[in-house]
Amino acid sequence: MEGLAPIDGWAIAAIIAKAVGYGAALLAMGGPMFVLVFPAANADARQLARNVAVIAALIGLAVLALRFGIRAARISGMGISGSVDPMMLGFVWDSPLGSAAIWRGAGELLIVAMLIRGVVGLSAGLIGALLIAMSYTFVGHSLGEPRWLLASLLTLHLLAAAFWIGALFPLRHAVGQPDGARLLHHFGSIASFTVALLIVVGLIFAWLMTGSLSNLLSSAYGWTLLAKLGVVTGLMILAALNKWRFVPALTSGARTAVPHLRRSIQIEAVAVLLILLATATLTSITTPPVNL
Repeated sequence: MEGLAPIDGWAIAAIIAKAVGYGAALLAMGGPMFVLVFPAANADARQLARNVAVIAALIGLAVLALRFGIRAARISGMGISGSVDPMMLGFVWDSPLGSAAIWRGAGELLIVAMLIRGVVGLSAGLIGALLIAMSYTFVGHSLGEPRWLLASLLTLHLLAAAFWIGALFPLRHAVGQPDGARLLHHFGSIASFTVALLIVVGLIFAWLMTGSLSNLLSSAYGWTLLAKLGVVTGLMILAALNKWRFVPALTSGARTAVPHLRRSIQIEAVAVLLILLATATLTSITTPPVNL
């Protein structure tokens, strides 16, 4: 298929490492955003958001190092020996991945600073979230033209997605808590705007990458993107079900609402994992039609 790179063991490793890195980055970014937006949330939920963000940032730092080795192995064709070869690692460091790693690593270290309680830790975390989001504009398909627009769209897209994904663990914890219904209702109100932003930005970015419907349907990039959009659509339907059915049921005291909401949030997490894998595939083994 047009625009599809050869798939071998190292390509699969790159996809998995990218997916894990994306997930870690989004959870790390989402933690401080949750703490900022929901100052009245249960203390346990806010602390959980901090803890998840810090753990995710540490995982992200480890994945950064791993991706250097995988990239060196792929471009050298030398396998394991290439992944630790100083010359090949130097090439990777001098590539856009090296620039992205500096920004992302700095951002993830600032997320770890959320261990410091109060305004200092939160401020560091928020700056770190912005640096992580911006780091992705140094690599991948956002390097095309118009550069400034693609970079801006990607940063907005990542921040909106991070807000959603970073809230999953705290929201699941809040289900069944005394203030859980209020927090979930508040999140649903804000998420409505977030969903709209994700959809609009995602569609504009997709159009800039494909250029036409025929390109969308005739390229590996297009079909992978369609698969991703299919999962995103299912996620949006599930989110709407939460907002309009399960959260009101929780507010009214229905006993079945708690297990339904927890199960729904778990399904959302699985959907997010599939989206991350699709995104990693898009940026690892496919080329946008506009760049062919």
